[in-house]
Amino acid sequence: MKKFSDFMNSWLYAKDGYYATYKQIGKEGDFFTSVSTSSFFGGAIANKILCLIKQEKLSKDATIVEIGAHHGYLLADIIQFIYTFDAQLLKSLNFVIIERFENLKKIQKKYLYDCFGDEINLTFYDDIKSFKTKEAFVVANEIFDAFACELVYTKNDNLYQAFTQNNKIHFEPCKDENLIKHCKKYNIKKGEVCLEYKTFIDTLLKNIHKLFFLTFDYGDKYPRNDFSCRVYKNHKVHAIFEDNLDLNSLYKNSDITYDVHFNYLSELFSSCKSIDFNTQANRLIEFEITKLLSILKKHVSYETYLKETQKVKILLEPTGMGDRFKSLFIYK
Repeated sequence: MKKFSDFMNSWLYAKDGYYATYKQIGKEGDFFTSVSTSSFFGGAIANKILCLIKQEKLSKDATIVEIGAHHGYLLADIIQFIYTFDAQLLKSLNFVIIERFENLKKIQKKYLYDCFGDEINLTFYDDIKSFKTKEAFVVANEIFDAFACELVYTKNDNLYQAFTQNNKIHFEPCKDENLIKHCKKYNIKKGEVCLEYKTFIDTLLKNIHKLFFLTFDYGDKYPRNDFSCRVYKNHKVHAIFEDNLDLNSLYKNSDITYDVHFNYLSELFSSCKSIDFNTQANRLIEFEITKLLSILKKHVSYETYLKETQKVKILLEPTGMGDRFKSLFIYK
């Protein structure tokens, strides 16, 4: 019998886990991300980086970091847009990918080398614990919903915690005092809890003296007080407690995720100078994604412009990614 978080960790991060080998994202994969939808997602982030440099809030020799880069598409999009608007910055900026899996590092290295050759200063680290710098802009897209969580629910004022045995989930009375305190503090009656965020964020704040941290993820400010844990397979979504769900066949062969509790994340960054929560749509508009489209319009055919506009609309639409994804932008 193991805790659900151990089960999820094994599902995603074991040697034969879902994230341990490269998975296609998009039409050929199990799910879409904002990165796979439009390169202007990375373009908007690049534009914000350029604005910070122009305002002298970020140095020209700062480090741009991506945590959980998958194929390397997002960092490549960021670099490409920086090059388009200020090519000289590629000579002074440093780029870093934090990646635990060696096989994914090889894919990322090849992709970024194919894109930029030796024109960028690129370094890889296995873990955020081993990365230290004076100044960085860190991007972590859909990273927190990939942290292993516990499943809990309350009955008769008693907290129950999920365990697994033979890939089947059952609940036992919770004996973890930290988990009990967390649920009481945030009034969580049912849902997902991840206490490991704190170790990650504490390390991030300790290791980077001046930090801009940007993240996007499924979730909201407050706990749903319902189970959001779900499995993605071939663009089909399965609730973790769906009737007749075959966990044996899905285990390690599909993505498992849940909604992120952003108020908890914000509190973990409480020592920082600025903590800004917003929807993905508002964040990308703040980063002037529409301005980038207007620039594109002047340099490409109208048909190409319309195609890219439709992709950006998916990122911004209120009924889709625009509101479903939330964002935190931190300055320390």
